[in-house]
Amino acid sequence: MPATLTTPNGTTPHSDAATVAFDAALLEAASKAKAAYPDERLRIERGLAICLADGVTLLADGTAQVASQSHPGECYRVNGHCTCLDVAEAPDGRCKHKWGRSLSRWARAACAGAPEASPGPVETPASLDAPTVPEVLTPFLTHLHGKAFVRYAGLLALAHERGLVRLDARIEFHSETLVLASATATFADGRTFTEWADATPANVTAQVRPHWIRMALTRAKARALRDALNIAVVALEELGEVEHGA
Repeated sequence: MPATLTTPNGTTPHSDAATVAFDAALLEAASKAKAAYPDERLRIERGLAICLADGVTLLADGTAQVASQSHPGECYRVNGHCTCLDVAEAPDGRCKHKWGRSLSRWARAACAGAPEASPGPVETPASLDAPTVPEVLTPFLTHLHGKAFVRYAGLLALAHERGLVRLDARIEFHSETLVLASATATFADGRTFTEWADATPANVTAQVRPHWIRMALTRAKARALRDALNIAVVALEELGEVEHGA
């Protein structure tokens, strides 16, 4: 007989052996997550409920489509980054949709634990929310102080692959010590993404300091592209002198 699972919020578990095992792995992941993050129990349980209702679809590029509980039929694209309103309130931005993606990734890795699967290390709750990037950006990644950063050139190349048709940037404010810039990325399907950034002579590297005004434009474009591509990894060009460690 199939295993019997006790699930939160009255969710009905699956009955076939494979999905029963996956649901069990989800419950184990949620239990470990709640032990590690006791103040986030409610968000973890809601993320678990989304998983158990087949509301999380893991995609090949590391992102996930996570169903909205308040707006049936709508989904969030989650990759260490989410556009829901709760992100601003959740600890370190760990909303229920991020937890749904994280729990699902952990459970899938746990279920692939047979020797022939060779899944590699299984994520633990402490690392569940680590941002991932599409494989095509790997050559454009660099690491500083143990953290990954992506180069603007990689974001631009990927955006063109995904339908970027226009990238506008303009100076919105300019003084002797501060520049504010905005950028808007427009895609073939009509989507637009606008972001802002600043630059000062003090928050750019020595190498680009003679061109610090233009750096505000580059940073704004990088942020607009990161929003459009759902890339949570910060662009290298967004860093200042101290962050670079120069």
